[in-house]
Amino acid sequence: MLHYAIVFLVIALIAGVLGFGGVAGTAAWIAKVLFVIFLILFVVSLIRRKG
Repeated sequence: MLHYAIVFLVIALIAGVLGFGGVAGTAAWIAKVLFVIFLILFVVSLIRRKG
């Protein structure tokens, strides 16, 4: 999951440099969503491991 978030972040950066604002914004939004999902799953796995 974190890997895909980083991939979309790189896509957003490259698209932003090349001037594709819409693609960059969408890719950045997807990267944010995937990162938040990763964080939630990470915290849940930490809680389940202790319990």
